[in-house]
Amino acid sequence: MNRLASASAAALLTAVLTHPATATAASNTAVTSIPVDPATQIEMHATANCVLAENKCYFNTTADLLTPEGPTGFPGDTWARQTITLRSNSRDAWQEASYSAPSGNPREVKGSNHENVLSKMYKATNNVEISITYFGGGPIERFQADGESTPISWNDGRTDTKSVFYACSQIQVVYSGVNLTTPTACAQTTFS
Repeated sequence: MNRLASASAAALLTAVLTHPATATAASNTAVTSIPVDPATQIEMHATANCVLAENKCYFNTTADLLTPEGPTGFPGDTWARQTITLRSNSRDAWQEASYSAPSGNPREVKGSNHENVLSKMYKATNNVEISITYFGGGPIERFQADGESTPISWNDGRTDTKSVFYACSQIQVVYSGVNLTTPTACAQTTFS
């Protein structure tokens, strides 16, 4: 009996070592834009990435002005309001989320004011909405937000890894002579 157990253990160990588990992630990016003039556009970028090994989804957003010279930040007299919506395609899942605005600041679960970038998170039964208000322009990095979310099933309290995760964002930008809102950029992905 001991020989059989030893042989089974050796076979199992060999199988584990020859076929290591892989941690795959699914990532998706969406970009929308609206023209300011014939040469300039306001762009909204949204990326979603779900990592099964961590049971979490990550998101990041970036707003910029696309000029003939390439992407750049916004002028000094800019006022802007961005809305980020995190949700699942399942009405039975809620989002446990945190975010940084601008990116690189400490994670928030309620709201903050970093460098005249005010933000607030609103939770609902099946989504999270993050509102970010920018007072003043600056480089692209000032208009980046990121975070993480875990879709949780209302039925059993476990991570919902079967549903689609959406990270959507739009921004209204106001500066001298401009008052425009981008179409919503929605990145969608699944745990894989």
